[in-house]
Amino acid sequence: MKIGLLSDTHGWIHPSVFNHFEVCDEIWHAGDIGNLKTADTLASFKPLKGVYGNIDDAVVRSIFPESIRFKAEEMNIWITHIGGTPGNYSPKVKAEIYNSPPDIFICGHSHIAKVLFDKRAGSLYINPGAAGYSGFHKYMTIVRFSITGKNIHDMELIELGERGKVII
Repeated sequence: MKIGLLSDTHGWIHPSVFNHFEVCDEIWHAGDIGNLKTADTLASFKPLKGVYGNIDDAVVRSIFPESIRFKAEEMNIWITHIGGTPGNYSPKVKAEIYNSPPDIFICGHSHIAKVLFDKRAGSLYINPGAAGYSGFHKYMTIVRFSITGKNIHDMELIELGERGKVII
């Protein structure tokens, strides 16, 4: 199973996302989708799983949950928008991540791409950074990876370009 992961699109999708995610089976969005049109555009391209973020309106929140847990292959996945980082998880996440740790914990919000293994939780932490134009990040990023059984492999952090250099 090949996954395209992004976050913080804020209502705008870089055109090259579709080239990078062409080989993917699903797209996972870690929140701050921006609007329903963005979600619909992604969902019409590939099956979409996602959560709402802090900038998302009532329409997006009525369709996407704040947090989702599901199985992909044999991996337990948890996606939420505001999750913090290993050692500094948000209060909403902290108790559950240690009491019922997922194999992969995914969040967005920080606009900083980061992949870490949390030894205490026994979970792989992934934040794909920000794929959209709005925000303070310098580079727009997405992540692509594969899951086979209980293994995650072929992970790629993909730079879409410098945020200030893209004409919108």
